Amino acid sequence: MKAVLCKTFGPPESLVIEELPDPSAGAGEVVVAVTAVGLNFFDNLIIKNMYQVKPPMPFSPGSEFAGRILSLGDGVTGFKIGDRVAGNLSHGAARTQIVAKATALAPIPDALTDEQAAGLVITYGTTIHALKDRAQLKPGETLAVLGAAGGVGLAAIELGKAMGARVIACASTDDKLAFCKAHGADEGINYATEDLKERLRALTDGKGPDVIYDPVGDKYAEPALRAIAWEGRFLVIGFAGGEIPKIPLNLTLLKSCDIRGVFWGAFAQRNPKANSENLAQVARWTAEKKLSLHVHATYPLERIADALNEIATRKAKGKVILKP
Repeated sequence: MKAVLCKTFGPPESLVIEELPDPSAGAGEVVVAVTAVGLNFFDNLIIKNMYQVKPPMPFSPGSEFAGRILSLGDGVTGFKIGDRVAGNLSHGAARTQIVAKATALAPIPDALTDEQAAGLVITYGTTIHALKDRAQLKPGETLAVLGAAGGVGLAAIELGKAMGARVIACASTDDKLAFCKAHGADEGINYATEDLKERLRALTDGKGPDVIYDPVGDKYAEPALRAIAWEGRFLVIGFAGGEIPKIPLNLTLLKSCDIRGVFWGAFAQRNPKANSENLAQVARWTAEKKLSLHVHATYPLERIADALNEIATRKAKGKVILKP
């Protein structure tokens, strides 16, 4: 089989592709022929040794995947060879075959392509956990989404609308904002050319957004928080902007608001039943055409550097998929 390997920490161009022996399934495991890998911003961090997950070298990046079952280990029930499945690992999916625990896999609904399924688990899993469990987003509330054209940003727009919120998309270009509105955003703010704090206030008649979804951090977090509504909830998703902001805590006092961290990976491990229920809800809304699971672009295994750079430079609108 072919595998993308990180053998030395560095940029995407430092990754190599090598032939490795085909894997075999142990007890309770399944070998999957990988057809699609959902790439995420943290894949750029993990290959630079800048992420909280630090696998031993050499390792493959990539967490989300879809594919077809090649073989079953002892004790595996509920699946058969040839089944279409999707799953999530901490790393290791950027290869043509992987071994996964059967309990980590889910069947792919007929209505979804492999590419859509590969981009669902982390992106929409993180976001429904953020909006439903951490923010308790209510119908009629206003949700502001930073980095709204990216993978998790798009998920926040679509899930926010499905949950009955008014959604303000915040992004860095007018083209991205047009994309966001085409996917359901009610309003748009170009924070490269407009004052984010003042526009958030203006679009909410001075009240401010009830919930702010922030996967960007950097220089946009504080002005967004300064615009938040009384008893608002600010969701910390990630730091795609590069810098981890240092927020003055007096802002939480003045607005009686909350800053809430969102660590979906730990939540999924600690509360697998609740996570499964969340993903089932995502699947139902997808079947009802409320969610697009939009794929920005697909790349072959050999062009993983181009794919990761598309995410790192924030050019992607929706999900970037690797196609082994």
